[in-house]
This record gives sequence, C-alpha cells and structure tokens, in this order.
Amino acid sequence: MQATSTIREPLITGGKTVRDVSEDISRQVEGKPTSLWWIAMVVSLVLLFWGFYCLCYQQWNGVGVWGLNKTVGWAWDITNFVWWVGIGHAGTLISAILLLFRQRWRMSINRAAEAMTIFAVICAATFPFVHMGRLWLGFYWVFPLPNTWGSLWANFNSPLLWDVFAISTYFTVSLVFWYMGLIPDFAVIRDRAVRMGHKTRALVYNALSFGWDGAARTWSRYESVALILAGLSTPLVLSVHTIVSMDFATSVIPGWHTTIFPPYFVAGAIFSGFAMVLTLLLITRKMFRLEDYITIYHIELMNIIIIITGSIVGIAYITEFFVAWYGQVPAEYYAFYNRATGPYWWAYWSMMTCNVISPQLFWFKKIRTNLVATFVLSIIVNIGMWFERFVIIVTSLHRDYLPSSWSMFHATIYDVGEYVFTFGFFFAAFLLFAKYFPVINMAEVKSIVKSTSEKKH
Repeated sequence: MQATSTIREPLITGGKTVRDVSEDISRQVEGKPTSLWWIAMVVSLVLLFWGFYCLCYQQWNGVGVWGLNKTVGWAWDITNFVWWVGIGHAGTLISAILLLFRQRWRMSINRAAEAMTIFAVICAATFPFVHMGRLWLGFYWVFPLPNTWGSLWANFNSPLLWDVFAISTYFTVSLVFWYMGLIPDFAVIRDRAVRMGHKTRALVYNALSFGWDGAARTWSRYESVALILAGLSTPLVLSVHTIVSMDFATSVIPGWHTTIFPPYFVAGAIFSGFAMVLTLLLITRKMFRLEDYITIYHIELMNIIIIITGSIVGIAYITEFFVAWYGQVPAEYYAFYNRATGPYWWAYWSMMTCNVISPQLFWFKKIRTNLVATFVLSIIVNIGMWFERFVIIVTSLHRDYLPSSWSMFHATIYDVGEYVFTFGFFFAAFLLFAKYFPVINMAEVKSIVKSTSEKKH
C-alpha cells in the first residue's frame, strides 16, 4: 500500500519571482493613491474630525456630558479601552509567537498586523486620558509628584497602574519590532528611487533605512535582534490583557470577581484581533491588488484561529454561569441572571450570537474560504467583542449589592463621538501606512517565494 502526502497550498501564487515581489509591493509606495484609497481616506477624516469635535467639547465641559452616573461610573470609555487593547493583540501574536514557531504563512500578513497593533494601542491610550475629564488638571493626579492638593503618589498595588507599565512596554516593544522589520524594505525602495532618479524619495527612505547596506553581517544581526524581540514580545502578548483583566478581577463587584478573567480576556483579545486583521487585509488585498501574496490559504488559516479562540470564549461564557450557580453567592448569581434576562438582555444576546454562534460557520470550508462571508463575519465578531466588554462592565455596575442605587446607563452623542474619533484615527493612520510604507514584508516573502510559488525554477 502506498500513501502519498497531500501538497500544501502555495503561500505565494502567480509564479512570482524575487523581482516581482519588489515590483508589486513597491508599486503602491511609488505610485499615486488610487481612487479607492482617496474615498476611504475622506471617510476616515470625516469620522476623525467629527469625533475630535466631540472630544474637545467633552474636555471643555467635563465628563458630565457622557451618560455616566453615580452607579455606572465606567461605561463606554473603559469598554472602548479594553476593546482597542484586544484589537492590538493579533499583531504581536502573528509577528512574535508564529515567528518562534517558524510558521511561514505569517510572512505576508505580519506587517499589516504589526501596524494595526501600534495604531490600536494608541487608540486605547486615548480613553484613560479622556476619562480624566479636564486633561490639564488630570496630570496633577497622574504623576507621583507633590502638587497643590498635597502629596499624592501612585498606588503601585493597583492593577490600573500595572496597566500603565504593561501597555507602555507592549507598545514600545511592538513599535521597535515593527520598525525594525521595515528597515530592509525601506532600503529596497531607496535603491529603486536611486535608479529611477527620484532624489527626494531616495533621501527620505535612506534616512528611514538607517543606511542599510544588506551585508551578511547586517542580516545576521537583524535576524538575531528579531528573535530577541520575538522572545520579549511573547510573554507580553499573554501579560497585557491578563493585567487588563485584573482591573476587574481584583474588585468585589458581582460579575467581575472571578479568576477565569485572565485566560478568558487573552483568548478574547486574540479572537477580536484576528478578526480586525482579516477586515483590514481583505480591504488592503483588494485596494492594492495583492491577491497573489495574501491568498485564500492565508485567510483560511486565520479563520481557523478564529474558530479556536471563539470556541474558547464560548466555553468561558458557559463557565462563568456554572461558577455563579455553583458558588451559591446570591449577588453573583443574580449578576449573571440579570445579564441574560435584565434590561440589557439585548446586549448579552448580541454578544452570544456574534461571538459564539457566528464563528462556528467557519467549520464549513466553503464559508471560511469565501471572501465576502469572511469579511462580514470578521466585522460581526468585532461587534460581538465590543458587546462583551459592554456587558461585563455596564451590566455588572448598574445593579450591584444595593437595589436602592440601581441605575441605567444611556450613551450620549459624546460617548459615541469619542469612539468614532478613534475609528477615524485608526483607519486614517492605517491608510497612510499602507500607502507610504511596504504593506507586506518583502524581505521575508522573498525568502519563501521560490519554495512556495507555482512557477517552476
């Protein structure tokens, strides 16, 4: 009996050569923006400026313009903060962990995912600052310095301060990792600009590439630093959202005080992060004609990860209900009963539908290899993950131990506007990145083009 192993689908299609890789990916940097790019940029800027107006209005008038009250003191601000931190998880996961495991399919998607991480963390960081209200007064309370209200010092036992260190470290390492991977590609664009006689472009990209010479010693050091940064980034992927979950888990609020939060938040972050990567890559793939580099095979593999992490999130939801029932703590039991049947039932069941039911459609190969279905489901997943954070925060706060203090939260236009502001910034920043930086890692793709291309050499 003879068994023949199946041949894996090629990572790069269209019979590309090393020259083709440089030509196809550099083309979008060197050429003029397309009409699709301009349309997307105009929409992003409209969202950005309208959101910026809402942000300025809130800063001038204080957080009273939000829908917060004495019972629900956290709502859209912390919901959006946790959501954006989660979005940023997939970039470092793809870059660091899959690099350590030598997964070559990451090479076409890691650059865009890393950029997404940078922009998502910046968006997340805006909400703690905005939550201070009048920012120019808020800085008195942030820094551990003597001030006009007495000596105030940061509480180093607080998870809120752990957030500051975890997220700032994560952002710094991710930024260095992302930029370091760009350096060889900047050198390629520089060399092409020199040959074409574009002196200004050559000068700019020479500065960005730090004078990269492509020598064997330079490549050796580059690869060593990449592995070191991947090793540093890997624990950060797990620690950042773990620490964010501690903001809730170390409290005594019913629905928050649970030890399942750290792994549950990490799985949810990877789940939502991969969904956002898919959304961006499908747009980028079409806008810059990169179908031969971001293939159906890449999309299918990312959909498989969404199936796995979505199933983990679903198990976490069930476990929360089981623990609330098994623990026989009346307030905890009521918190989960209230989520499913209380005034915010619509948010809970939206979360369950989007996060638990919709990803199961990817078990069918026809759906997980269908671009339209993938695009729609990736957006549905991110809607569901936003509702998850909303359900955890608002439904736990609006009815806690004391029925006399129960209250409802209703978002105002300024809650919505500041969320829209981060969307405008995120997409405008990503579009600028995709236009002026190589959106695919040319250096890494060239290393696999001969072994994965359909063309015979």
